Amino acid sequence: MTPLRRAAAAIVTAASLLVAAKTVVTRAASHPAIPEFHTSDRCIACHNGLTTASGDDVSIGYDWRASMMANSSRDPYWQASVRRESLDHPESTAAIEDECSICHMPIPRYGAKLRGEHARVFSHLPFAADKKEGRQAADGVSCAVCHQIGRQKLGTADSFNGGFVIDAPEDPNARPEYGPFEVEPGHRRIMLSSTEGYRPTQSDHIRDSEMCATCHTLLTQALGPGGRPVGRLAEQVPYGEWLHSEFKGTQSCQSCHMPTVSEPVPITRVFGAPRDGVVRHVFVAGNFFMQRMLNRYRDALDVAALPQELTSAAERTIQYLQTRAATLRIDTLQAGAGMLRADLVVENLGGHKLPTGYPSRRAWLHVTVRDGGGRIVFESGGLNPDGSIRGNDNDADATRFEPHYAQVRSADQVQIYETIIGDVNGGVTTGLLAGVGYLKDNRLLPRGFEKRTADPDIAVHGAAADDDDFIGASYRVTYAVPVADGSGPFTLDAELLYQPIGYRWANNLKTYDRAPEPQRFTSYYEAMASGSAAVLARSTRSTRP
Repeated sequence: MTPLRRAAAAIVTAASLLVAAKTVVTRAASHPAIPEFHTSDRCIACHNGLTTASGDDVSIGYDWRASMMANSSRDPYWQASVRRESLDHPESTAAIEDECSICHMPIPRYGAKLRGEHARVFSHLPFAADKKEGRQAADGVSCAVCHQIGRQKLGTADSFNGGFVIDAPEDPNARPEYGPFEVEPGHRRIMLSSTEGYRPTQSDHIRDSEMCATCHTLLTQALGPGGRPVGRLAEQVPYGEWLHSEFKGTQSCQSCHMPTVSEPVPITRVFGAPRDGVVRHVFVAGNFFMQRMLNRYRDALDVAALPQELTSAAERTIQYLQTRAATLRIDTLQAGAGMLRADLVVENLGGHKLPTGYPSRRAWLHVTVRDGGGRIVFESGGLNPDGSIRGNDNDADATRFEPHYAQVRSADQVQIYETIIGDVNGGVTTGLLAGVGYLKDNRLLPRGFEKRTADPDIAVHGAAADDDDFIGASYRVTYAVPVADGSGPFTLDAELLYQPIGYRWANNLKTYDRAPEPQRFTSYYEAMASGSAAVLARSTRSTRP
């Protein structure tokens, strides 16, 4: 049995924390000492002001501060989604908040777990800067969380769903804080003193993908009436996708999302010596839209990162997506008898599916054909100002969805790479705790991914499973469209577009009109929807005159 399947079995048999809100965790007695967490301001003091010899600022604290890791608890979409799930399943509210805080508010949640209590989300909002738990909640995935995670359970099913273990120190005055470099005694004493008890400890596990897998492998328990478990959903499984690809053993999660500085640089400004192999704590990924939202509504969301830091982070994300995510080419283009035929090939450059992670994300092909006079004679996949895709069944009707296509023949057919969640009745849903499986998953596969042997949790679902041209790393789709109203030569422009939060996922929150968090987020989304997508790749080709 694979780790993902073992985790699924464990969730079903234990009915998870979400089955009954009255069930509490009782591990406190097994821990010799409850770990403590300083907030990031204690770390930033020494780990900023870092500059390479060529003048690049690679300050760890500033890089982290503008990342989604640092803003995990401020994320207004996450807050709105937690509230939505609590309203959908009111009998399980306490357990839902506890489960959702594991990786978004890890400091207060870890302490609550060890005390045998449920953690709360909304009791910390708005963040109380004058209270310790308020500051800890606001700090998101803070430095002291990741750097105190030990080797225990890593790579096993027990580590998933935020099952990381913070090493309990043998000496409460020398808590291990792990990093990849050996620290000489003088620096160790400085850190022990300045942090009041954190001991820098060298360990290579901090650079293993299994560290990331703890919070980025989420197997969600579906709930029925009365909080009864009715199934489960592989909500996010990029680690499993990576294990089933050629990237396993050659590139870790960190090697892409924490790029290595190209020249020696110190890791501390206090007597730090330049080191090779230092990585940037930018955690670059795909959510440029949320970085921009956090910046625009920074006061309401209690954002700590400076405006220029979030602007740079969003620009860095776009650059990463446009250089490291995918390629698109037009293999063939022919016109005749009033029809134009083109073969488009999309290639996923990453080590997991594209897009991956939270299922609100989608990528799609926007294809436009112009005649010899520059007039548009065909278009599929255009983006509307409200963030919806023209021709997409799911954006037009929440109960339907756009199928996977081997061949696109009309303007109302759009090739969208996405997941569509199904509930117990086979209906379409964006409620994570209503989802028991996928009606569609045709997200682009990473190189080496064999869909026929994939574990069910990372499988291809829907028509793409039987599409022989839908294979690891690349996918070929044919466009055979009418162009009789125009005269050649014809020019085909193709774009691969990407949205971190698709229109349907945002719009479904509007019905929760008595809850402040969903209403706040949807108002933000509507104000920014025209900029909700980014172009990952482009290709243009013309027929001969």
